[in-house]
Amino acid sequence: MLKHRSRGFGGMAERQVRLFKNGRNQALRIPREFELPGADAIIRREGQRLIIEPLAPKSLLAVLASLSELEEEFPPIEDRPAKPVDS
Repeated sequence: MLKHRSRGFGGMAERQVRLFKNGRNQALRIPREFELPGADAIIRREGQRLIIEPLAPKSLLAVLASLSELEEEFPPIEDRPAKPVDS
């Protein structure tokens, strides 16, 4: 049976969960009230605690910097002046 209890840290709740094996990894199911946004997270150990935080989405500049250069050559583009617009 799962246990629920509240703590005094800003109303932060905690919940007892069961650990299980998934292949060679230890795993746990994250209850709905503790779901993280996105599909990726960072996990780290601080003493006996495991801290899981959502991975911040990459900025557009970081995504563009990770792209490889194109190998193909583009044809030259004629640089013509813009046509006047009638108003």
